[in-house]
Amino acid sequence: MTPMTFTAHREGLPHPFWDISSEHGVQPPLTDEAILEAERLLNVTLPVSLLDLLRERNGGLVAADRDAFPTSRPTSWAPDHVPFGLVMGIGDREERTHTLSLLDSPYLVEEWGLPEDVVLLSGDGHYWIGLDYRTGGRHEEPSVTWFDVDDGEELPLARDFLAFTEGLTSALAFADERREGASASA
Repeated sequence: MTPMTFTAHREGLPHPFWDISSEHGVQPPLTDEAILEAERLLNVTLPVSLLDLLRERNGGLVAADRDAFPTSRPTSWAPDHVPFGLVMGIGDREERTHTLSLLDSPYLVEEWGLPEDVVLLSGDGHYWIGLDYRTGGRHEEPSVTWFDVDDGEELPLARDFLAFTEGLTSALAFADERREGASASA
């Protein structure tokens, strides 16, 4: 059985992934050469589902319908979800911009005291969401993990990047659920 790529899988999704109203965090269009160079520099094999997404748009803000991931326990962010407002793309090392790139992961991992076998996807220093290669190795499909730097905690989010994207939802849904629960108990 041939594995389904992210692009093929997404055809049935009702909402777009990217917030195309903003260029914030968007890197130049992704090339095969940039992917090979990124994998060489990071010493990992990046998930096909992530690369399919980055070929569509090389990083940037995600659509409001996909800006949160539900959690099984509270974090410093919220009792029931973590934010996922931006995906770092793959930037050109020669033309570095002020926008963070997946290629900044080694520096950021060291700076924030995170595990070595992680490639960061999103975050702000106090928290990160990353591809976690610690279990399967640097050339196997990584899981996705929440790293709370302030609390020194980790929370596994999904078995792989595709499962992570399938679980993304709107942060507003959590606020609506809390409001509905409060009005039902009144």
